[in-house]
Amino acid sequence: MRSAYFIAAALFALPAAAQTVEVETATGPVAVPAMPETVVALDLAAIDTLNALGIEIDGAPAITPPAYLAPALDGVPTVGSLFEPDFEAIAAMQPDLIVAGGRSQSQVEPLSEIAPTIDMTIWGDVVGQGRSRTGAYGAIFDRAAEAETLVEELDEAIADTRAAAAEAGDALILLTNGGKISAYGDDSRFGWLHTTLGLTEAYPDLTAETHGEAVSFEFVAEVDPDWILVIDRGAAIGQEGEAAEATLDNPLIAGTKAGQSGQIVYLDSAALYLSGGGIQALTKVTDDVGRALAGGDS
Repeated sequence: MRSAYFIAAALFALPAAAQTVEVETATGPVAVPAMPETVVALDLAAIDTLNALGIEIDGAPAITPPAYLAPALDGVPTVGSLFEPDFEAIAAMQPDLIVAGGRSQSQVEPLSEIAPTIDMTIWGDVVGQGRSRTGAYGAIFDRAAEAETLVEELDEAIADTRAAAAEAGDALILLTNGGKISAYGDDSRFGWLHTTLGLTEAYPDLTAETHGEAVSFEFVAEVDPDWILVIDRGAAIGQEGEAAEATLDNPLIAGTKAGQSGQIVYLDSAALYLSGGGIQALTKVTDDVGRALAGGDS
């Protein structure tokens, strides 16, 4: 059924003389329409950064966003889900640019038949790619100075947090999900909390898994980290079930150095899990970790 939408969408193609700007994407350099007026964004990290740059979008996935992004999506028409865009609704909008990535990455090719579509997936070097994407959006929307300021603010937050981490001891990243826990190492999706922020791994032998390595409370007690950084998956996606605080409320966790010292830090899970790599998410989480390490409120 998509072909009819694509044929119709072709009628709305940009004029041949339209200006373009080359930006770096997940698939390499791509020529993108400059100053697009109608923009559909299907990736929360992209929406995060576009919002930080003051760019309003015209279509977004139907999802409960992190609280800090709720105002940016208030009143924005929905065009399907993160995984399954509504091709008909998007074609009807006649967008000048579609920004996809992450959970919508597999839809980049079919979406490209409607309008210019860029894959802005962030994976691997989360912070480096977050900086790069910010610069790319700045170039596309003529907000280069604003993009540079946002990156400078992130870099300042990183420098402050690294200074606090230098004397903080070691840390273990835990994700809770329905009463279960998984641990993440420095080469995982959350590994930048170690590599970029300078936090020593409490257990360096964790395997690199997308969904982390399932561990027990006994494992955490044996590792005995100075700090535990907690990501609550259920809270991030709005899923009912046991909260992270309840999951970790047991003698084994309480007996760790982190538990004894009040150094269990509950991070902004939605920012990390849903919009990770967005410039606001990166800066917010970095600031939160830095404050916790320095003895302030997390």
